[in-house]
Amino acid sequence: MAANDPKSIGTDVEILARDVAFQGYFRVDRWRLRFRTFAGPMSAPVEREVFERGHAVAVLPYDPVADSVVLIEQFRVGALAAGRKQPWLIEIVAGICGDDEAREEVARRETKEETGCDLGRIEPICEYLVSPGGTSESCAVFVGEIDCRHAGGVHGLANEHEDIRTLTLPADEAIARLDDGTIDNAVTIIALQWLARARPRLRQRWLQSSRSE
Repeated sequence: MAANDPKSIGTDVEILARDVAFQGYFRVDRWRLRFRTFAGPMSAPVEREVFERGHAVAVLPYDPVADSVVLIEQFRVGALAAGRKQPWLIEIVAGICGDDEAREEVARRETKEETGCDLGRIEPICEYLVSPGGTSESCAVFVGEIDCRHAGGVHGLANEHEDIRTLTLPADEAIARLDDGTIDNAVTIIALQWLARARPRLRQRWLQSSRSE
């Protein structure tokens, strides 16, 4: 097989075994497999653990009239474990998809739960694999229209121990926080980098559409 030929799971990956190594709040599966190398032969058997937590949806709430975004701040145990002195992170809205739940439904539900606000129009930004070396999780990222005048306060589900504070920022200030390293989590970086590039077109389109309604 040439190096540039596409690979397929059916002929280029052989799954030897798969079992649940751990089941708690999250699940870890243990895989044993072989895969076809770029040189042609199959690899030796490889054992890997895969963190399973479902697939996520994230949304950047953007107000085109105020040219502002609504971000959230919450405690993250992963940031604490990573040695961050400040484990309260500034993020965009995000949540895990339920069974058979449409992504846009998740975006709207999570925005309401985490900011107290309803979304208007919603558009996709991208979908990416969060950390494919160790987890199956993917994240679908959206931008959603919001009226930031209704944002504020602390939100979240008590039964999930959520304590989420909303933060409304002018888009320029949010992007500046990205540039100075204050915002350091992947999904928020991706969304704000996209906004920095697409914001003039997005804002023009949404404002023109609002005037024509």
